[in-house]
Amino acid sequence: MKRFTSLEARIDHAAHGILDRLPARGLSGALVEFLVFGLKQGWACLFGGAILFLIIATKYLPPDGLGIARYDFLFLAALAIQLSMLAFRLETPSEAAVILIFHIVGTAMEIFKTSAGSWIYPEDSFFRIGGVPLFSGFMYAAVGSYIARISRIFDMRYTGYPPAWTTIVLAAAIYVNFFAHHFVVDIRYALFAAAGLLFWRTTVHYRVFRFRHRMPLLVGFLLVALFIWFAENIGTWSRAWLYPGQAEGWTPVSLQKLGAWYLLMNISFVLVTLVHRPHPLHDAQADDAGRAVRACRNAG
Repeated sequence: MKRFTSLEARIDHAAHGILDRLPARGLSGALVEFLVFGLKQGWACLFGGAILFLIIATKYLPPDGLGIARYDFLFLAALAIQLSMLAFRLETPSEAAVILIFHIVGTAMEIFKTSAGSWIYPEDSFFRIGGVPLFSGFMYAAVGSYIARISRIFDMRYTGYPPAWTTIVLAAAIYVNFFAHHFVVDIRYALFAAAGLLFWRTTVHYRVFRFRHRMPLLVGFLLVALFIWFAENIGTWSRAWLYPGQAEGWTPVSLQKLGAWYLLMNISFVLVTLVHRPHPLHDAQADDAGRAVRACRNAG
């Protein structure tokens, strides 16, 4: 897996030219790691952050004066952002493929869920399927884009990763349950347990700048799901879409939705692994040791 696009490689080279001069240990070393972690996370959120910014902006500055509906503007803007990111080498073709997959999977879920009354899109639009404006698929695509980009930018490696076929079976079961629970018994708690058992021993090892850190993968799922829940609150506050009970006035999205996003994270992660295969930690350990030695020498 190639870690950087050509533009990212130039940024990385320039950053090393400055940050390698700082001490690698102690408080300064920790601050450098923290700073780079935040910058890389922001870079990974580039697509999703742009979509969220446009959702907020069009609440206050609706594009009616341009003769276009808000949802259509969001769809065309998201498409333009996607094409621009490819043209300016801000993402790789494989990440664009992930976005396309997520757009299809997400739109299919949206069509079913809106028909079942789970949520609504209160405004009109031209680019839509049934009651679903096509920009909505890009919100799912933003999640896929983020996971694909952090997998690459942070050079993620894994220990205790389960067999790939088991993760695919779990993801398929979760996706089916999003539809089936409207007709038969909801098995989400069994799916929570299955995800816990499957990934209990899995640790993700990620390199920020000089050093490689680690985190239980299940904790990573929870943290990302939490931030998606925050973004969903912003989306419903801007009336981009509404849950039952929010039509008369905005109320925070139920914490129960955090569970749904946690399960969706499992689907999202597994879909990304079809493009960015999860590699074991030992493949990168020798390279990491060499980088750490060179960084310490440069820092004096």
